[in-house]
Amino acid sequence: MKKINYYIFRGSLVLLRFIPFFLLYGLAYLMFFFMYYVVRYRRTVVYDNLQKSFPEKSKREIQLISKRFYKHLSEIFVEGVKGYSMSEKSFAKRYRVTGAEIAEKYMDQGRTVIALASHYESWEWGIETVARVFKHRVLALYQPIKNKYIDRYLREKRKKGGMFLVPLYETRKSFEEAKDDPALIIMAADQSPVSLKKTVWVDFFNRDTPCNYGPEYYSIKYNTPLVYFDVQRVKRGYYTLTIKEIMENPEGAKPGEVTGLYMQTLEKIITEKPEHWLWSHKRWKHKRNKGNEKV
Repeated sequence: MKKINYYIFRGSLVLLRFIPFFLLYGLAYLMFFFMYYVVRYRRTVVYDNLQKSFPEKSKREIQLISKRFYKHLSEIFVEGVKGYSMSEKSFAKRYRVTGAEIAEKYMDQGRTVIALASHYESWEWGIETVARVFKHRVLALYQPIKNKYIDRYLREKRKKGGMFLVPLYETRKSFEEAKDDPALIIMAADQSPVSLKKTVWVDFFNRDTPCNYGPEYYSIKYNTPLVYFDVQRVKRGYYTLTIKEIMENPEGAKPGEVTGLYMQTLEKIITEKPEHWLWSHKRWKHKRNKGNEKV
């Protein structure tokens, strides 16, 4: 069955290669209508997250942001799938990366750099594009897809563009290898942690929020400079990714300081265009209790 699904997946990519964007956005609208009005996909979760994050906004404003979120989610979904069949020339036209020199200067010194990303705007196109602007290795930590055929295909495809996808369980190994061969290691850590045993708690949108400990732990352990991938939508189907420095020497950082800077940066960006973040995720499902303290 997995192989059949793989062939269906590959066939869909071939078909998408010939479908122009304006038709894809028509499909995205149908997807929005189905998610928002028919199945009402996680509408309660989205509304609750928005309401508690922006208590100063009216019910009408929250509803409007919620609706815009579903439209945006539908569009970046079809863009992400379309991206698997897009040419390098098309990506260069639609996804511009700036600030690479900020990370390159550290790798030229023999230091690995952690790039903190988030589920904001088109993260899939970023994974496809960003490695092309660096002369050093670029790794992205990810959760492997259950279908091993699709997973292998995506890893090989990303590799052709210079991006090496590394399973999360090989995180420590990647940092150890980077001691001798510096790299840019991308970590998207804005989702709720799987386990609360290794968690950093910070204030995020006025709520006590559990965060993945990885960026803080590895940046301090290896004194790894941190940068942030600030992705902004120029217009539909066009984006910029600006690399911004967060911290040069995190080795002596206080507990929670690294994670706090990351989440503060993210919160500021989300506040500008809240509909462009992944609000359907159950970000605040965990509560801190005895045994769940800051790492």
